[in-house]
Amino acid sequence: MVEELLTAAIATGVGVVVYVGAAARVVKQYERGLVFRFGRLREEVRGPGFTTIVPFVERLRKVNMQIVTLPVPAQEGITRDNVTVRVDAVVYFKVVDPASAIVAVEDYRFAVSQMAQTSLRSIIGKSDLDDLLSNREMLNQGLELMIDSPAVGWGVQIDRVEIKDVSLPETMKRSMARQAEADRERRARVINADAELQASHKLAEAAEVMSEQPAALQLRLLHTIVAVAAEKNSTLVLPFPVELLRFLERSAPPPAATPAREEPAPAGPASEGPGPAEVADTDADADALDGAPVPDALGGPVDGLMLDAPPPEEEREGLRE
Repeated sequence: MVEELLTAAIATGVGVVVYVGAAARVVKQYERGLVFRFGRLREEVRGPGFTTIVPFVERLRKVNMQIVTLPVPAQEGITRDNVTVRVDAVVYFKVVDPASAIVAVEDYRFAVSQMAQTSLRSIIGKSDLDDLLSNREMLNQGLELMIDSPAVGWGVQIDRVEIKDVSLPETMKRSMARQAEADRERRARVINADAELQASHKLAEAAEVMSEQPAALQLRLLHTIVAVAAEKNSTLVLPFPVELLRFLERSAPPPAATPAREEPAPAGPASEGPGPAEVADTDADADALDGAPVPDALGGPVDGLMLDAPPPEEEREGLRE
């Protein structure tokens, strides 16, 4: 009798242990439990901690309530300005209604992933390339609204959507690089021109100041020479301004005055011609020259050859010989 009671107690204890082991469940802090009794959802949502169900009658389904990071595969599309791009993104979402996440949709993760890919392709087609590259914040908000609208009925809340990368074709990258280079060159030229304008104003003011004091230009020249000579150059080009010459001319003393030379007085009035004596002397000199012999090549006189008549051609040849 005692043995039978002991055996029954042991069997009962084993049965209780098996029942408790089959009925006991533990729900973690970041999870919520849904109980299905004969396939029908109970309204009560089990919170974190220890809970029990009826074995073989009820089934507990745990739902993760943490924020899920879902990467969206890269989607290739054509923008509104006809540029082919590849864009990938990431979606952050969490479950706010465990019952709807389990009952309303078969797999809420897969559903959110497919909706994110479709919405991303739609955003690419509605946007320009400049918006994808520079105005991503607005695109992220639009993409979040497009995904969140159907996800509300699934018990899922979209927390944030971010566009990670935009891949461009190589030809487009080169074109954009040339455009950026041209823009930088244009800005550099504008800055250089502005600097030249400011420098010209300053140089005009400096020239106005130096025009009042000519010595300032000489001092500036000397400073320039010192600056050039400090570089240890073998050749020194020294400009010599005309203003310096003028300054030196004004600084030099005036030359001493020289006495004027007296001219001989004329023999007679200017209206009268030469006197009879002067005419006679002139005629005598002319006769003397006409009668004078012309020396030959050896220095001797040649008789009969006068100055008033040119020698014949034969005599010229003889003289030359």
